[in-house]
Amino acid sequence: MQPALTDLGTSLAETTFCIVDLETTGSGADDAITEFGAVKVCGGRVLGEFQTLVDPGRPIAPLVTVLTGITHQMVVEAPTIGSVLPSFLEFLGDAVLVAHNARFDVGFLKRACAGAQQRWPNPRVLDTAALARVILLRDEVPNCKLSTLAAHFHSPTTPTHRALDDARATVDVLHGLIERVGNLGVHTVEDLVEFSRQVSPQRRAKRTWAADLPDAPGVYWFVADDPLADGRRVLYVGKATSLRNRVRSYFTAAETRRRMDEMVRLASGVEYVVCETALQAEVTELRLIAAHSPPYNRRSKFPHRLHWLKITDEPFPRLSVVRTVRDDAATYFGPVRDRRTADAVLAVLHDAFPVRRCTPRLAKQPQVSPCALAGMGRCLSPCDGSVDVDTYGRVVEELRRVLTTDVRPALSAVQQRLRRLVDQQRYEEAEQIRLRLSSTVAVARRNHRVASLARVPEVVAAARSARGWEIHVIRYGRLARAALARPGEVPQAVARAAVTVAETVPAPTPPMPACTVEETERVADWLESARIIDIFGDWQWPLHATINPDDLGALALGQSSRNT
Repeated sequence: MQPALTDLGTSLAETTFCIVDLETTGSGADDAITEFGAVKVCGGRVLGEFQTLVDPGRPIAPLVTVLTGITHQMVVEAPTIGSVLPSFLEFLGDAVLVAHNARFDVGFLKRACAGAQQRWPNPRVLDTAALARVILLRDEVPNCKLSTLAAHFHSPTTPTHRALDDARATVDVLHGLIERVGNLGVHTVEDLVEFSRQVSPQRRAKRTWAADLPDAPGVYWFVADDPLADGRRVLYVGKATSLRNRVRSYFTAAETRRRMDEMVRLASGVEYVVCETALQAEVTELRLIAAHSPPYNRRSKFPHRLHWLKITDEPFPRLSVVRTVRDDAATYFGPVRDRRTADAVLAVLHDAFPVRRCTPRLAKQPQVSPCALAGMGRCLSPCDGSVDVDTYGRVVEELRRVLTTDVRPALSAVQQRLRRLVDQQRYEEAEQIRLRLSSTVAVARRNHRVASLARVPEVVAAARSARGWEIHVIRYGRLARAALARPGEVPQAVARAAVTVAETVPAPTPPMPACTVEETERVADWLESARIIDIFGDWQWPLHATINPDDLGALALGQSSRNT
């Protein structure tokens, strides 16, 4: 069944509005309220009125008296704001608060509540002045003053700068503005708010695209006509727990990003796919972004632009930064999102292990002049024959153990240097070392998180959600199938059916998963709160593969640290 437009918001015909006007001693932050006037309406009918003078606790300036007609003698025996506010707030209730130049009135009400220790109910606010500036043309009204608008809409009440009269006139202005936009498809309070915030007509006109979308999780994508791209081009891809609500937000004032406004103006339609689970929606979004590289998506467009630290496979191995995992003979550490972070981790490892940094491939018995690093004791200098293959290999094995099993030696190796910098009050250099250590810990965690899941042939897991049990079949880190066991269904039976029809996934080259790294990370996030139904293979981390970030400072400074 197609949802009505009123399903997408609060119907104006069924909304209760409380139109408010205040008279005050002035417009400053130290001024006070002298009169309340309010009218409550719903569906065009007046439900009630509220009016009272208020003792401001200070003299009223003669100029204000001339403007409003309210004298000090009129308010000297009136109730104080502290006794008026509870009655007004009860009258307001859960209605939408309407005022002309609402910022002025709402500002005074908030300050009055704060001074009287009353909780401000934070109602939805409509400003008839802001609405009029958008809805009415300049040749219709010379300005948007209340008196001008009341005359334009033929209000029987003339504004007099007295609160109740001005509130009654604002009621007629509100009804006139609502009538003007009714033929433009404005049927809800949310639509009216959009007008007051000056949502472009191009965006507003396309909001009906959301009417046919289901209230279910899934992935949506905006498309534009493009004869050079098979008739259409994907502009933007997104995911949602409710397709209808999320897509609709692009045509409202809730969407404030300038590039999204441009994207919506270029779009010629919205397409979507319903997903069984939120995780399936996340993964589908990633795959579509990778496939289409939409111009208005900033994240996840280039999932393969990653860096890895590699221990090369040669007689005298070295560390290098590479872009791809090509074989399983070498040892890889990563992935790292950018080259700067990769260089930071590389610096930590070079500080801890004196492996060579030169790039030429060395024979088993090289005879080359050593570099400056050898003279500084920061390289074993295999190039001049100072060490043999076996001695050098033992250092490389320690390095390999850090990357694959225990990260602590690499972090502990810099403790003396870091302590020395702190003792010498060279805090900027010490902070650089600390940031490098933090990067190394983050990369180590990511490395083992991805690689451990990428080694598992199959994991079947489930997690409870509001819609039932979300069940996923994961193979080598890739989401191979998603299913939903709804209330009344047996989750185990649904899981067995999902395994039967799940995608066949060939084993990848370690430590890469059978999909993008980002997909495996999303899967790992979900698994942390899921229940394992079945698993084939070993899903495990070495005990000291990484450390708790809270322990990093203590470990780096040589203090005691707990293992995690």
